[in-house]
Formats: sequence, structure tokens, C-alpha cells
Amino acid sequence: MADTILRLATFNLENLDEGGRGASPLDARLAVLRPQLERLDADILCLQEVHGQKPAGGASRGLLALERLVEGTPYAAFHRASTSSTGRHAGGAWVADIHNLVVLSRFPVACSEEVRERLVEPPSYRLATADPPEEAAQPCSFERPLLHVAVRLPCGRLLHLVNLHLRAPLASVVPGQKESAFCWRSVPGWAEGFFVSTVKRAAQALEARLLVDTILDAEPGALIAVVGDCNAEDRTMPLRLLAAETADTGNGALAARSLVPLERSLPADRCWTVIHHGRRVMLDHILVSRTLLGAFRTLEIHNETLGDELEPAQGLASPTESYHAPMVASFAFAGSKSR
Repeated sequence: MADTILRLATFNLENLDEGGRGASPLDARLAVLRPQLERLDADILCLQEVHGQKPAGGASRGLLALERLVEGTPYAAFHRASTSSTGRHAGGAWVADIHNLVVLSRFPVACSEEVRERLVEPPSYRLATADPPEEAAQPCSFERPLLHVAVRLPCGRLLHLVNLHLRAPLASVVPGQKESAFCWRSVPGWAEGFFVSTVKRAAQALEARLLVDTILDAEPGALIAVVGDCNAEDRTMPLRLLAAETADTGNGALAARSLVPLERSLPADRCWTVIHHGRRVMLDHILVSRTLLGAFRTLEIHNETLGDELEPAQGLASPTESYHAPMVASFAFAGSKSR
């Protein structure tokens, strides 16, 4: 019996929206993004930064721009799971206005859940440079949840996906310390804002790590992939938290619980998904459990057309592309072919 070949992809779509408010028209973006999705040829596609839109007539906010993007492609018929609104429409059919996480799957979705500040309580911190001063410590809340989706593979096993988008390495707001959106009033103010963002990113990564261990506790040897925009490179704090390698735990008995970043299978000069101020960095990742690593075959990073993410700030008119490269990993499982 032939193997099932599974292609798992991740792509930060860079604020996919219908346009307006100075953004590029959606049609212009679709002409660039749709071929990228088609090239991925994915069975499971994990997306970040998918904005929600309200249809005419006041119906609930949905993923209308995404529906336009996948129209006419195999992804249009895929099963779908996404994060939802956290505002007054929380718990209903509404999605968030910005930065939704979405999973599109050729295979049935067995279950999905959002995890946000459930396994990790947001750390509290009292800003030292705020003006006026803060009277008490405030929680460093997470801007985005994790999206845990379990997919039933043709071989009968569950594949657990954790789609994530960790806090960007941009300084958080400190009251009274900003001259404008991108100009700080003082170095201490910027430094403290940057520190707070670092705390948030690490706490999100910790929650993802605890979620992985919760899955492994319930299902030893589970097939797990943590996928998405980590806003961090390999062997930095967020990736070390997620990977939990024996070099850090100091305990070989825990090796089966570690996760492996798949870009380590490629030469270092090919491992980059973002260009930031001329520097090539690997901020997007697919990390897999040791069991899933046994089925891993290939990894592709589609970074040939990537531009510098600072181009809009430098005056590029109407950017249409994402400043993140999509990536896709292939796996082989015993059983009939998936397609």
C-alpha cells in the first residue's frame, strides 16, 4: 500500500484585508498571494494575520477576504477552523477584526480550541517609566490566542496543530513615553516597552509549550506540529521554550517530549523567512514532535521574491506581497495516498 504524502504549510499573510484606510486594494494582493498558495500545494495550511470583515447588511463579521483569496483553488473546499472575536461578540460566530489565526485542512477537523491565558496567567508588572506613574502592577495580557486543531489523517491518527503568532519584537506602549507612533520620548521608556513585549512573547511561548505537554499527557507519542510566526529565531528564548531540548532540561528521559524546528534540516544560508533592514532572519517555524519527525521528508521555504519588511516605512507605494515567506513541510505516512 502506498504512503500518504502530507504537505503542511504556514504563511503569515501580512494583514489580509479588503483594502481601504491606505491599504493596497484586495484584488492587487490576490494576484500575488493566490499563486503563492497554489505553489504550496498544501493539504493543511496554517495562516496568520487574516483580518475579518463585515458583510453588507450588518451580518456577523467573517473571513470575507480569505474567501476571496481561496476562491477557485482547492483550499475553498477545505475544512476550516479559526480564532474568534474577543469583544462583545465573543463566543459567537464572529471572528476578530484583525490578526485571526486560520487552519485550512483537506482532512476532517476532529476538534479545535482557542487557548489564551488559560495555562499561563499573564505576568503582572508595574511600569517604572509611565507618565503619570502607575499606581499598581497591570497584567501583561496576550494580544492573540493559540489555535489548537486536531485533524484526522487518512491513516486514522490525529495530527495536533498549534497555530500561533507570538508578540512582535516592537516595544509595547508606555503611557507618556511616545512622541508619535514610531518615535519614543526617552530611551528608558523605549527600553521598558521593549522589555514588556519580550515578557509577553515568552509567556505566549510558555503557554504553547504547556499545551504541547497537555496533549502528550493525554496521548503519549502524539503527532504534534507547532506552526506559525514566532517572531523569534532558533535558539532564542521563545524557541528554546517551545523545543525544550535535553541540552536545556538536562534530562534524557524527557527527550521524547522535545520539539524539533524543521529548518535545521536545511543549510543555514537557505533558512530565512523575513528580511529586516537587510538582515535575513528565520521568524516563521514548523516545530514537530519526535513521533512526527519520523515521518518528515522535505522542507521548502519560498523566499525567492521576499522584500525587506521596512520597505513600506521607506516609502514603497501600495505593497501587495507579504513580508513573510511561506514554508511547507512534507511527511509520509503508511496508508493509501491522500490525493
